[in-house]
Amino acid sequence: MRAQKLFDLSGKVALVTGASSGLGRRFAAVLAANGAKVVLAARRKARLEELAAAIAADGGQALALACDVTERESVAAAFQAAEARFGPVTILINNAGIAPGGAALEMGQEAWRQVLSTNLDAAFFVAQEAAQRMVRAETGGAIVNLASVLGLAVIKGVAPYAASKAGLIQLTKALALEWARYSIRVNAIAPGWIETEINADFLAGPAGAAIRQQNPMRRFGKAEDLDGALLLLASDAGRYMTGSLVTVDGGQVLAGS
Repeated sequence: MRAQKLFDLSGKVALVTGASSGLGRRFAAVLAANGAKVVLAARRKARLEELAAAIAADGGQALALACDVTERESVAAAFQAAEARFGPVTILINNAGIAPGGAALEMGQEAWRQVLSTNLDAAFFVAQEAAQRMVRAETGGAIVNLASVLGLAVIKGVAPYAASKAGLIQLTKALALEWARYSIRVNAIAPGWIETEINADFLAGPAGAAIRQQNPMRRFGKAEDLDGALLLLASDAGRYMTGSLVTVDGGQVLAGS
């Protein structure tokens, strides 16, 4: 089978959380370019509408929806609006997340809970909403969670983030095991250091230079380096994959950092 057909997403409806910037924005554009109707979900609707217009200009279809993944009512409303416009969501890209730093010794409860609430609690409830609707519609589907290599190997100053991503990796496996009977595949991508607008200044500085030097490939990742993993897990190319973690890090975990 030709690769283009294998990764084709025509007829699929994909909802991407955290789609207003960074990796989420790239994921949405890639899914649309490969045939999916894409629902863009994030809190900054103005940025989503810009992306929806860009996708439409390239011949794709997209719907911009304001959504706070930490509010279950907001999540349910987003899925309902998606169904009304395009039909049942069959691909979920669970991408929304935050990554504030701080020393564990001084970290307060509010800061800890903010990270876990967004990165782990919300990821579960968004996946649950998607799965419940997939089961009712009998469509099956693919859920892709955005984990991190920091869920596998840690550095200083990111305790809640690392804990949330480690939890998300285990959650991915647990949901995959429970939902396989419904033809719902649940997998995860663990990116390493990927250059985005959020971390550009940090990676350009001395700390970034040290991180780059420690990477076996001696470079940071680009957002497009995740395209292959995304399409594999979202499309029928990965139809017999569930509970898998695809690491895209230039060998960072192998180097132990």
